[in-house]
Amino acid sequence: MPRDSFYSTRKWLDLREAALTRDQHTCVVGGCHHRAFIVDHIKARRNGGADALYNLRSLCRLHDNQTKEDATGTRRNGGKLTANGCDADGQPLDPAHWWVM
Repeated sequence: MPRDSFYSTRKWLDLREAALTRDQHTCVVGGCHHRAFIVDHIKARRNGGADALYNLRSLCRLHDNQTKEDATGTRRNGGKLTANGCDADGQPLDPAHWWVM
């Protein structure tokens, strides 16, 4: 899918920085304390989501990957973010976790 040219604009760069600053450059998922690198629209632009701070969240790479949209615009994992330490299916990432053993 071609990248939306909006993400190269000054407006987006300013919004992105404002969201990261608001969230202290930390992933907003409860229990996750990883550094946020991605600013994600909560409601996607293609679905009418606003380009405004209230519709943006800061995510680490793991949590962004949990909810990335596929080519049809459908979000993985139903758009739900799971707590730190779990993959997109809610399974523990730690191979020593008692669920895995």
